Amino acid sequence: MESEKKEFQAESKRLLDLMINSIYTNQEIFLREIISNASDAIDKLAYLALTDQNVGLNRDDFCIWLKADPKYRLLTVSDNGIGMSKEEMEQNLGTIAKSGSLQFKKELDENADVDIIGQFGVGFYSAFMVSEAVTVISKKYGSDEAWMWQSSGADGYTMTPCEKETPGTDVIMKLKADTEDEKYERFLKTYELRNLVKKCSDYIRYPIKMDVETQKMKEQPEPKEGEEAPKPEYETVIETETFNSMVPLWQRNKKEITAEEYNQFYKDKFYDFEAPLATIHISVEGNVTYKAMLFIPSRTPYDYYTKEYKKGLQLYSSGVLIMENCADLLPEHFRFVKGVVDSQDLSLHIPREMLQHDRQPKIIAANLEKKIKAELVKMLTNDREKYEKFFAAFGRQLKYGVVQDYGMHKDLLQELLLFWSSKENKLVTLKEYVDAMPEEQKYIYYATGESRSRLSQLPQAETVRDKGYDILFFTEDVDEFIPQTLMKFQEKEFRNVNMEDLGLETDEEKKQAEENQENEKDVLDFVKETLGDKVKEVRISHTLRSHPVCLVPDAGMSFEMEKYMKRVNPEFSYETGRILELNASHPAFAALKTAMAEDKEKAERYAKLLYSQAMLIADLPLDNPTDYTDLVCSLMK
Repeated sequence: MESEKKEFQAESKRLLDLMINSIYTNQEIFLREIISNASDAIDKLAYLALTDQNVGLNRDDFCIWLKADPKYRLLTVSDNGIGMSKEEMEQNLGTIAKSGSLQFKKELDENADVDIIGQFGVGFYSAFMVSEAVTVISKKYGSDEAWMWQSSGADGYTMTPCEKETPGTDVIMKLKADTEDEKYERFLKTYELRNLVKKCSDYIRYPIKMDVETQKMKEQPEPKEGEEAPKPEYETVIETETFNSMVPLWQRNKKEITAEEYNQFYKDKFYDFEAPLATIHISVEGNVTYKAMLFIPSRTPYDYYTKEYKKGLQLYSSGVLIMENCADLLPEHFRFVKGVVDSQDLSLHIPREMLQHDRQPKIIAANLEKKIKAELVKMLTNDREKYEKFFAAFGRQLKYGVVQDYGMHKDLLQELLLFWSSKENKLVTLKEYVDAMPEEQKYIYYATGESRSRLSQLPQAETVRDKGYDILFFTEDVDEFIPQTLMKFQEKEFRNVNMEDLGLETDEEKKQAEENQENEKDVLDFVKETLGDKVKEVRISHTLRSHPVCLVPDAGMSFEMEKYMKRVNPEFSYETGRILELNASHPAFAALKTAMAEDKEKAERYAKLLYSQAMLIADLPLDNPTDYTDLVCSLMK
C-alpha cells in the first residue's frame, strides 16, 4: 500500500510553525511530554490486563525504553502500551488536542518568557522543538495492523502501513542540526537524558530504561608469586540502566519532599505554568486507607466555567490508575482542586460506573472536603494576600456552592466568602463585617449592582452612611442569591439598601414621613397620573438626603434579579414593579410643585424627567433615550 499524504489543521500548522522556529526556551520538556504519553498508553493496557487474560503481561513487564543513535542523530522513545490504530494516530497526531490554545497565547503578554507547552499541554507536538522530522510507529493491542506516521513539520504528514511484532508505540525523533545558540546533540547524551528523566519524569510508575555504555575492569588472573600485578585493563560493556525511581511522589513521606518537588509535580501533572497556591498531602490509615496529594491552583483554567471542563481527582488503587477524573471525590463547590488519590482498599476490578455507589470513595470524599476547607481557613487566617488571590480566581465557585442545593452547604462555606466593604474600601468576611458593627446596628446592609463605582453613588445608601454603618457591595450575579440563602449571619439579618425597610428611622421620623405623604398627596397623584403604568406607586422617600429621586422595586424581585433573568432566560423574564420615591426636601420637588400651579405641561415634563433620572440611577434601560434627550433640551429653553 502507498503512503497517504495529509494536511494538518490550520491551527496545528500555526502552532507547529512556532515550535519549529524555536521561539520557546524550555525545549527540554519535550522528553517529559513524550514519556508521559508513553506512560498513559501503558496505563490503558495495564488496566485492560486486569480483566483480559489474553494481554499476557503483568505490571512488571511494562516499561519505557530510550535509545540514542548519535551517528544518525536519532532519539527513540518506545513503550509496550496499548498502541494506536490508524484512526487514533490521525486523531492524536494530526490535530491539536486542546482547541483555543493559540487564542489563549495571543491574550498573554507578547514579551512574556513562557512556553505554550507548559500552559496548554500540547504534548506530542513538543517533539518538533528539537526535531527536524518525527516518525511514529504504532500497533494497537488486538490488531494485526501497524502504521507509520511521519512528518517534517507544518507541511503535513504521511500514513504508511508497516510491520511491528508487538503492540506499543515507537516515537523516533531526528534531531535538528546544532547551531551556535542551540546544541540539540545534548539530547543524545546519556547523562543529559538521565538528568532530564530524574528532573521531569521520576514519578512515572513504569521503569524508564536505556542501554548505556560503561567502562568495566577486565577480570585478570592472580599474578604468580614474584610476578608484578598486571596493569588494569578496561572494556566497554552495555548495561541496562533504569533512570527513574518509580515511586510516586504521593507515596513518599511528606517530610522528605521539598516545595520545589511539589510544585514541579503539579506543573508536570496538570499542565500549569504557575505553582499552586497550596498543597495538601494526606496519608490516612484506618477503616479506609489512602494517600492523597491535592493542589489549589493559583489561577482559573481558561475553560473552567464551560461544560468542557472536567472536575475530579485522578484515582489509583495501589498505583494502578482506575479513573482519570473521578468527580465523586470532589464536591461541586471545591471542583477547582486538582490532585491524586491512591487507595489500596479499592478493588482494581470495580466497574467505573459503580464507583459512586462504593462506600470507600464516599468516605474519602467526605474527608477530603474537610481537609480542603481547613486549608482554605488556614490560608484566610495566616496569609490574607494569598487567600484574596485565590478568591479572585475561585470565589465565585464558593458562592455558587452556598446557593446550590437549597443552601445545603452554606454552613460549610459562608465563613470563606469575601465582599467589598464600602467603608473599609477592601474585601472583608461576613464575620469581620459583623465584628466591626456599632452596637446599635441591627442589620447587615448590602447593595447589589454591576460595579462598586455605581453602588458607591446610590442615593438610597446615604442614610446608612450617615449613620456610620458599612455597606457590602455585591457585584456578581450570584451575589443576589446569597442573602436569600443565608438569611442571617451570626443572628444578624441582611437588608438590601435598594428595596427594604432599613430599620433606621425613629418614631418621630416615621410620623413626619407619614405626614409628608399625606400633605403631598396631590403632587404624588399628579406624578402617578402622568407616568401611568410605568410605575406602580409614587411616594415620599424616607431615605433620600441630597438626591431628588430614586426608584425602588416592589416587594419580591430586585432590579438586579430582573436584569439577570432577562439575560439568562429572556423568554420567561418579567419586570418587577417600579416605585418612584421623591425627596420632599429637595429643590427639584419644590420646582415640580410650582410648575403644577403655573404650567401643568411643564410639570408633566418635570415628572417624566425625574422618572428617567431614577431609571438611570437604577441602571435600568430607558424606553427611548432620544425622547429623554429631547425632554432635557425642551426644559433648557
